[in-house]
Parts: sequence; structure tokens; C-alpha cells
Amino acid sequence: MASPAIIVHGGAGTVADERRAGCIAGVERAAQAGWEVLARGGPALDAVEAATRVLEDDPEFNAGYGAVLNRLGTVEVDACIMDGRLRAGAVGAVPWMRHPITLARKLLEAGEHVMLVGGGALLYAREHGLSGDPPDTMISPRARERHEKALTTGVGDTVGACAIDRDGGLAAATSTGGTPYKRPGRIGDSPLVGAGNYADERAGAASATGHGESIIRVVLCKGLADRLRAGATSDEAARAAIAELVERTGGEGGVIVVDKQGRVGHFTSTPRMPWAAVVDGRLQSGAEQP
Repeated sequence: MASPAIIVHGGAGTVADERRAGCIAGVERAAQAGWEVLARGGPALDAVEAATRVLEDDPEFNAGYGAVLNRLGTVEVDACIMDGRLRAGAVGAVPWMRHPITLARKLLEAGEHVMLVGGGALLYAREHGLSGDPPDTMISPRARERHEKALTTGVGDTVGACAIDRDGGLAAATSTGGTPYKRPGRIGDSPLVGAGNYADERAGAASATGHGESIIRVVLCKGLADRLRAGATSDEAARAAIAELVERTGGEGGVIVVDKQGRVGHFTSTPRMPWAAVVDGRLQSGAEQP
């Protein structure tokens, strides 16, 4: 039996001082929600979905209810969930969806397709008893403020979770509203297997955050998993993956990871990345690199 563990992130970026405490509290709640699943013997896949749903409900984060608006003033969200057996489900540019991670989970379980986008994803959601939320319930005050300022800087506060259960099962989940003031239809790294999200029972699980176009170019999470398989520790693999991101693309970002031994790690090139982990039943959290 493995030792269960979970780690979550609330996105890489600047995170203003007045938001720091709220963001850390949010990732702690998410980690605890995922840990409750693991503690009662539940699978890692359930744990990362539960943790991500908490973050999707929190207006502090750029996912679900807190998702940023695109140039037309609408919400389009992306998400991916994957387990260590290389099963994955992903959705992109889904309009007005509070919990895209659960929609992605439906795709994973069905096993027919890995990814659906836009109207096709929304139709699939309706077929499975899920529906988009009314627009007036999906735009958080913070998202409206960001839209009015027309923020176009690259780094975004995507959310994610990685976990290992007592049977050694691994899973990762990533969810985002994308880049502020993005073009309609834009899909970033978060729903792309190997880029913003990845899980492999032979290595570990990872979830990335940051400048999506740069993360896509280096296939960040798959590269991190390859480093784990080559013998790197979780922290070493995280640091190396972000170093490559910065060196090769000039982009900024962060990543969390749990390896197949249950060791968690995280690293960011940005000033802050709120994170929280529960390992051996003990909660840890922070925002800055030590």
C-alpha cells in the first residue's frame, strides 16, 4: 500500500499582498477536500476532482466561477483530468460551465474521446445531465473588474491538483478560465494532455500553470514525468521543467507534482504560486519559493 498524498495550486503569477491570505486559505480548503477522499480510501481520481471543484467555486481563482472573461465579455473554460493508467478527459472553450473538471471526468469514464471543445462539449454536457450556468451567476466581481481593465498580460492563475491514493493510483486535474481578454475560442495548455496536465503510473502526476502558449511548446508536464522516470525527485523535476520553460520560450509558469512514491513537489518562476499539500495527514501551504 502507498502513502496517500495530495497537492494543489491556485495559479502562478504576482498575487497581490491583499489576496495572498485568501488564496492560501482557498488552496488549503481544496487540499483538505481532496484529502478527505483519500483518507477514507477513495481513489486519486476522485480526490483531484473534489479538490478542483472547490477551486472552481472560489472567486479568487481563474477557474469556474472565478474564470476571466474573453474579449466578448463571456466565459469560456478549459479543463483536463487524467489518471496514471493514461486515461484522460479534456474539454476546451466550454461556455458558462462552473465545473468543467466534472465534464472532463465524464469524458474520461466514457473512453470514447479524449477531448471535446466549444458547442460540442456543451452538448455532451447536456447529454450527461450537466448544463452551463446562467451568465449572470458565472461572472465574479473580480472577473468583471479584470475584464474592465482589459488585462492582457500572459501569466494566469489556473488551478490544479495531483494525488496518489493508498493503492498507488495517480491522478492529475487542471482547470482554467484561460488568459484574461483572450480571443474567443482560444485554448491554452490546461486541457492538453502532456502540456498543462499529465499522469503516468510509471512516473507521477503533474499540473502546470502560467503562460499557456509557452507551456504548450515545451510539453511541460510530460517532460516533467520523463524526468521522474529518469530518477529525478519531485522537486528536482519541477525545477528542471520550469527552468526549461523559461530558457527555451521566455515564458513564466509554475508546476506541482506527486511522484509514484507519494513525494510531492512544486516550483514557480513567478513571484507567487499559492499551493497546499496534505502528506501523512499533515497540511502544508505557502505561496513563495523558499
